[in-house]
Amino acid sequence: MFTNKARIMVTLLFLALAAVFAYYETYQLTAVAVMFAGLVVWGYFKEGTVILAAKQFHHKEFDKAEKLLLQIRNPDYLSKKRRGFYEFIFGSISLQKRDYEEAEKHFEIAAQYPLRTVNDHVAALTHVATISYRNGNYEKATAFLGLAEKHRDNITAKMREVLNTLKQELNNKKR
Repeated sequence: MFTNKARIMVTLLFLALAAVFAYYETYQLTAVAVMFAGLVVWGYFKEGTVILAAKQFHHKEFDKAEKLLLQIRNPDYLSKKRRGFYEFIFGSISLQKRDYEEAEKHFEIAAQYPLRTVNDHVAALTHVATISYRNGNYEKATAFLGLAEKHRDNITAKMREVLNTLKQELNNKKR
């Protein structure tokens, strides 16, 4: 739960402590300080700033959330749980900006990873289906709607209603 600047500061603090401990020949504490510095660096790659971005996202601070997500240079290194949520948040931000191509790309990737709830997973699938429908790609929309329908028993009533509406619209276009 650190920004990149905070991670650098904490890592440097632990390394400075390790140097002091090594100077006083307390090697056990040196090893512990180096281990903590390693954990902070590991967190940079596996956790990133996704948690902080999620907090900003839930407070409807989309610009701040995007800035925090952009601090992650290589999202491929994120853990599976963080990567799915990273893509879901980025897709939602792109949707807010009305950048539908980018949103579709991020939601497709998010659907491949485990998300917090089944509802979030179905929402990602539904967003891809809706964007594909708007772009006239009815086959892709039908395929993603089918994937979302598999989770029909585990989602909220509001999400079921969205799925039903999209399904009706797709059926009307096929006729």
